[in-house]
Amino acid sequence: MTAEPLAETSSRWPVPPRDGYSVDDLFTLPDLPPHTELIDGSLVFVSPRRRFHAKMIELLLHGLRRTLPKSMKVEREMTVVLDRRNGPEPDISVVRADAVTGLDQTRFQAADVLLAVEVVSPDSEARDRDTKPHKYAAAGIPHFWLVELSDESERPLVRTYELDPVTKSYAFTGSHRDLLKTDVPYDIDIDITPDALDAL
Repeated sequence: MTAEPLAETSSRWPVPPRDGYSVDDLFTLPDLPPHTELIDGSLVFVSPRRRFHAKMIELLLHGLRRTLPKSMKVEREMTVVLDRRNGPEPDISVVRADAVTGLDQTRFQAADVLLAVEVVSPDSEARDRDTKPHKYAAAGIPHFWLVELSDESERPLVRTYELDPVTKSYAFTGSHRDLLKTDVPYDIDIDITPDALDAL
């Protein structure tokens, strides 16, 4: 009895270069899955999202745009170039309006980002809580939010952080349940109750 030949697959995983990928590779490699990120020269593929993740992004986008100054724009899932080996994709970014160049734009520079928001998913928890905030802070992004579903109450929880320019690290500025109210990077007032989430 002979073994059946293995079926040839039509897709091949890219073989990383010796020193890892660069941001240029991220935008030129063919057939990468949507929302692929570059972290420390490695490609990171995103798993399917939970409904909470999608709905929380939608809720925050609407709330952020409601009071947005003309000098800023809110962007969803766009690559932010931090350096040659890092191009993460925050779930939401608030950027300077003059950094928006057109509908074919694929990235923003870290210097143009005023706020990066990550909604925690089970597969990206370590990156969202540790890796990305450290890299955003080192790149000089002034504000960072970490959003998750509170274990105890099954309610949205938003933790806000502000960059300490001396240490290049984030300082915790508050935990927000039910109402996300802050005056940085502009006046923001968002209902984040479970009812607001369920209404979407």
